[in-house]
Amino acid sequence: MSSSEAHHSELGAFLKARRRELSPAQVGLPDSAGRRRVKGLRREEVALLASISPDYYTRLEQGRRQASEPVLDTLARVLRLDDGERAYMFELSGRDAARPRRRTTQKVHPQLRRLLDDLATTPAVVLGRCTDILAWNPMATALFTDFARIPAEKRNFVRLVFREPAIRALYPDWDWVARTSLAQLRMEAARDPKDPRLAKLVGELSLQDPDFRRWWGAHRVAVQGTGTKVLRHPVVGELTLDWSFLTCADDPDQQLITLTAEPGTPSHDRLRILASWAARSADNPVADH
Repeated sequence: MSSSEAHHSELGAFLKARRRELSPAQVGLPDSAGRRRVKGLRREEVALLASISPDYYTRLEQGRRQASEPVLDTLARVLRLDDGERAYMFELSGRDAARPRRRTTQKVHPQLRRLLDDLATTPAVVLGRCTDILAWNPMATALFTDFARIPAEKRNFVRLVFREPAIRALYPDWDWVARTSLAQLRMEAARDPKDPRLAKLVGELSLQDPDFRRWWGAHRVAVQGTGTKVLRHPVVGELTLDWSFLTCADDPDQQLITLTAEPGTPSHDRLRILASWAARSADNPVADH
């Protein structure tokens, strides 16, 4: 299957997943009496709302037709997609399928490396493609886990969220964290669905974890942004941390993720306690990979 065909196939699966989540009443259609044979909207109902032929829409879902921008705009409205889902749909439309994809091994950018070195009391990691963990600082080790003990090929944030017990135990709202990280991974998958590393990651986790398999099949997507995470650390207790990311200008596939606490809060004090504890525990060098 070519990259273009993979994009079209994924677009069809995404459209199908989204229409199944809408009822006729939600979109202003009468719900015919009797039991519906399909969950959510029928294909012909989506076609009616989008003012396109049922055959045209069926071909889209089957990956046998490329939609124009006006049709994609209309489908985004009909299926009530949010901004992230709309961007994902346009990415899958195949318009960027010919763009060269870099599959070389990533190394942390020197600029991000220096920023990590300067963050003495702030947990920070550098994420690459497919949420691979490219680098981290001692505070990230103290907060999450000893990344250095994890084999490089398995040092991936989504994998650790689903498969690393120590990280899973940190999140009282693990379901939400896991779903969000998976949705961000699916957004990245739209850029290159033929990426062999991504395919391997998704295949392994689908076999190993039923939650991942079920949620990946839901085709939820999300864009990176900022937010707040609550963690229960085994040493310093509960932490409420704000996370944000900085994208490297020279390599947009690398992001520096930082976690900070509002000054004057218990979480701010506990971060400093964690920094002191980490310094006493071991003099761990910052790792590059």
